Amino acid sequence: MADECDLLCLDLPHAERIRAALPPLPEVEPAAIRARALGDPTRLTIAAALASGDELCVCDLAWVVGQAQNLVSHHLRQLKYAGLVTSRRDGRLVMYSLTPSGKALTAAILVVEHG
Repeated sequence: MADECDLLCLDLPHAERIRAALPPLPEVEPAAIRARALGDPTRLTIAAALASGDELCVCDLAWVVGQAQNLVSHHLRQLKYAGLVTSRRDGRLVMYSLTPSGKALTAAILVVEHG
């Protein structure tokens, strides 16, 4: 197989420093949950809408992203569980916005290369 290597090509002290600096699995898991949450095209579109609109209710989000309210509501729950979205009640409406980590991750994923 072309990807296999029979020789250890790395500088062992350098490799040990890299390994020692890696975050433990319990610290990485929440980041993986957030990344998976934005791995769905509908959720990423909702996050992009919230990044542009700052704070929106479900009915407005549904119109903006062109999806049914119940589907948008389902995806908002997923984003909220992942810690990417927060909500607050405003009378009869529930308003949604991205958390700081939701803003940062959405911006990082939606980077468009030019050139």
